[in-house]
Amino acid sequence: MPPSPWPTSPSWQCRLTMRCDSACLPCSTHAMHPRVRPRPAKPRFYTLAHSGNVPQVTSAPGGSVPYTLSFSVQVSSPCPISKVESNCPLEPLKYINPDQTQATVSLSPGHKFDRDVELLVYYSGAHQPTAIVEAGQASAKPDTLMADSVVMLSLYPEFPAEVTSSLATSGEFLFLVDRSGSMDCEMHNGAGAQMRIESARDTLLLLLKSLPLGCFFNIYGFGSSHESFFPKSVEYNQEMMEKALEKVKGMRADLGGTEILRPLRDIYSQPCLPGHPRQLFIFTDGEVWNTKEVLGLVKKNVHTHRCFSFGIGEGASSALIKGMAKEGSGHAQFITGTDRMQPKVMQSLRFALQPAVKDISVKWNVPKGVAVTLLSPPLNVLFQGQRALLYAQLTGQCAEDSEGSVTLQYNLGEQSVQNQLSFTVKPKEDTGMTIHRLGARTLIRTLETELRSAEEGGQDKDKVESLKKRVTELSIQSGVSSVLTAFIAVHAGSRQTVQGPLLRRNIPTPALYGAPMPMMMACSAPMMQPMACNALPAMECDEIYGDADFPDVGYDDLCYGKPLETQGAVVKGTMEDQPPKDPLLQLISLQKASGSWDMGAELAELCGKTTEEMAKHMPAQADRSVWATVLALLWLYGFKLDYKEEWQFVAMKAVSWIRAQTGGGVSQCVQAGNTLLGLQLQEGPWVFDTLPPFVPQPCPLLSLLPRL
Repeated sequence: MPPSPWPTSPSWQCRLTMRCDSACLPCSTHAMHPRVRPRPAKPRFYTLAHSGNVPQVTSAPGGSVPYTLSFSVQVSSPCPISKVESNCPLEPLKYINPDQTQATVSLSPGHKFDRDVELLVYYSGAHQPTAIVEAGQASAKPDTLMADSVVMLSLYPEFPAEVTSSLATSGEFLFLVDRSGSMDCEMHNGAGAQMRIESARDTLLLLLKSLPLGCFFNIYGFGSSHESFFPKSVEYNQEMMEKALEKVKGMRADLGGTEILRPLRDIYSQPCLPGHPRQLFIFTDGEVWNTKEVLGLVKKNVHTHRCFSFGIGEGASSALIKGMAKEGSGHAQFITGTDRMQPKVMQSLRFALQPAVKDISVKWNVPKGVAVTLLSPPLNVLFQGQRALLYAQLTGQCAEDSEGSVTLQYNLGEQSVQNQLSFTVKPKEDTGMTIHRLGARTLIRTLETELRSAEEGGQDKDKVESLKKRVTELSIQSGVSSVLTAFIAVHAGSRQTVQGPLLRRNIPTPALYGAPMPMMMACSAPMMQPMACNALPAMECDEIYGDADFPDVGYDDLCYGKPLETQGAVVKGTMEDQPPKDPLLQLISLQKASGSWDMGAELAELCGKTTEEMAKHMPAQADRSVWATVLALLWLYGFKLDYKEEWQFVAMKAVSWIRAQTGGGVSQCVQAGNTLLGLQLQEGPWVFDTLPPFVPQPCPLLSLLPRL
């Protein structure tokens, strides 16, 4: 950008993600950040294979930028706008109309170019469903998407407190664990560090003990290949839990590199279980070469699968971990340094165990002569914090003032919710083509998926060509790019295609081995239009790195912080080198799937007693399993309260099991347990009896008597 005060007016359109606090987050593009071409006495060039000499482009320091930024935003919404916040100073918000659905806000003068410009837009009534109709384009070809009206439905259900504080007893939980070679590295470089695969085994133990009865589960290990514990998901019960735990003990980091696309395809190809929303927990410490393809697959299945991702160690790809959680409407966690994996995983399990919106139906009522063509795939399930946008094309003829309606119905917990929304079929006001392009984008992505499946499945050539033609036509008509089209530069005045080679500039970005790697970018004219094209060939590694001489080892062959030649000594330690077993995990490993504990020598040893002492203190009328379960709960609250986030679901299962028992003696068990364990937990409401998994609790005053 030249130093003279030439005004520019860049613009772009995007669909914004709704945050958990009901705010939308627009952010300035990187193109708005200053970059200048350096002018040293002797210009420096990077040499890339097949590219020749290309000038290096660097970022200008904030204080030396020779121009200013004037940034103003106009916000329009069917819902009233309550406020706009930013990480940069803003001028006061100004409303344009009385109902406060349109407003403007501007960046305060003096922007330093030291950060992205981010806006948080908050709306009133964000959870109310809406139906917005956008008129077709008068100049568009008749009987096409751009010529007809398009309606956009927004569904963002609100989860009441009584729903979010309850636990779902249904669901399908799939745990994908990285078993590549790098998982045999230590969690950190400090003393007593666990191996990553060992920490993953402990976490799986905790997860398996925390699942509710009645759900389904399976565990996958992936690397260069993948395998599952069971051919398909199995119902969670004592027998299946024990089989899974036995297999967990034998898990090793022995599957080579990191390849996650294949197991995901395997999972997504399996039909979901009715009434059991499928949720994925993915653990990995590396990165993959096909991140974009992985994220596209996750996004494609977001309405039937929810994805929680966990990055282990400093080498985990943030783009992959954050991307899978974002596209899968889940939650991303990173375990670095001395972080414990278990509390972060259980935090995500809290979200996963919340009830979901299910049995979603959409029914249309439009005037005679008008038909509804859906542009979006069917919607099956929605999780808390997830918003769904559905697009439909309205074809046919009707009177200008004709009204239509759509009925949205779904089940949330034990409640059935129904909303009826009215809209004008042929709106008079020209509001642009944003909704049309978003609807076209949704349809194009669906058609691309069908095309990919048809090509991979070797289907009829005519069908493949028909899909290609439809994608190409829709892309060119709407101005939305696809896998079969691309944007080309045209002159603003003559509308003729710009001829000549593209100018490439190198912008350094961090590379795997720590040195900056040039990133090729193409400069283009401001006017762009889509055209059909052939797909570009995949770029090989040597085309990026040129003739750089890198060691002939894979990413998963390296252990962070350890010399390559000493890895064998690090990962093959003896039993004497292993840290002692965590007493908390030992206690949890003794719990049954139902939530109860049995009397035994291992439980007595953990309590610091003998089996004879435990039997001696057991109340006369008490059941042995109830006595053992009460002791385990007292031990958790008396000695491991700081780790409550890890064992809270274990405790809730135990309390639920005790409630279901018909025998008495619970109060006597609590009093005798206090005496045996040397605790002084006072009588009163036992907090974990009604423990909501999402609300921090004070230190409990223990007694099951008032409830049981």
